[in-house]
Amino acid sequence: MIERTDEHDSFRSVVRDFARRELAPRIDEWEAAAELPMEAVTKMAELGLFGIVFPEEWGGSGGDFTSLCIAIEEIGQVSQSLGITLSAGVGLGANPIHSFGTPEQQAQWLPALVAGTALGAFGLTEPDAGSDAGGTRTKAAYDSATDEWVINGSKAFITNSGTPITSVVTVTAVTAPGQISSFIVPAGTPGLIIEPAYNKLGWHASDTHGITLVDCRVPAANMLGPQGSGLRNFLAILDDGRIAISALALGCARACLDLSVEYAKERHAFGGPIGRFQGLAFQMADLAVAVQNSHNLTYGAALLKDQGKPFRQAAAMAKLYSTETAVTATRIATQVFGGSGFIESPVARFYRDAKILEVGEGTSEIQRLVISRGLGLPVG
Repeated sequence: MIERTDEHDSFRSVVRDFARRELAPRIDEWEAAAELPMEAVTKMAELGLFGIVFPEEWGGSGGDFTSLCIAIEEIGQVSQSLGITLSAGVGLGANPIHSFGTPEQQAQWLPALVAGTALGAFGLTEPDAGSDAGGTRTKAAYDSATDEWVINGSKAFITNSGTPITSVVTVTAVTAPGQISSFIVPAGTPGLIIEPAYNKLGWHASDTHGITLVDCRVPAANMLGPQGSGLRNFLAILDDGRIAISALALGCARACLDLSVEYAKERHAFGGPIGRFQGLAFQMADLAVAVQNSHNLTYGAALLKDQGKPFRQAAAMAKLYSTETAVTATRIATQVFGGSGFIESPVARFYRDAKILEVGEGTSEIQRLVISRGLGLPVG
């Protein structure tokens, strides 16, 4: 049984009301602009959403990971773009520094990241090293004369890397044969080149860029964690992120279910509401089961994390199931809406947004690999 408290229910109501009142009316406008709406980020920051899981000493509220998932799910029900902005800002921007940073690094970067007045980015994926994170080609060489690391390479598909308030990008780089370390690279550092924003299928109102590093110098003190710990630490960050993406996918699927049920009650054809036809009704019934299963998997994994128990397997299962459910939900919703689902509408937007959920933070194939290894099956 997944534990749920009155505080969680109250918090969900607060975020749901906020998302529907402050964000939903302007989603179409923000999506059409095809850039991250800073006023929406400011509103989420004022509500304290970027600081949910961080200690009060850094300006956070000291909440649990379950509460963060609730916030991501509820924001994701009105905008997947803003949901991923929140998820990445917390889990990929601030969390690496909070989890692995020195006290000095934390003091320098966390207050603004936790407040949501700054955003951080997570530079792991490369053009030739996505799912194969161990294939990182970006390199960092130590310059003893200046006590700096000189970084050269490129990163791809980096969320929150080019916003007006991006303060830092943490990147992985090879520091010795077979050794990957990570570094804090402040925004504006010479040699840190933020490429033009991608023209994406979905997530139009989120910020995503490629990054090129050309003789990019950072002080030795900017190494994040011990030398050689970069890949291991970043993969641990991804375990958290998979639960968060599962929550985002759950928001997408639940929104599609709600929209489909409402439309099937109101849309009339052949003398009555179309929801009376089993061809549609049974699809929505199956979707309702899948949404509930996604909820249970997502919050079950979040509970394990909150309890300090192993959760890698649960995170992979939640991410796999919920994201594939989200893609299915958008297909069903588009079918229920018919032609109306093919024109610009929330259903069409969710359809575009859903596919990346099966790719980002580890593809469905990678999740199945993680799960099969967790079962003790031989490694190929």
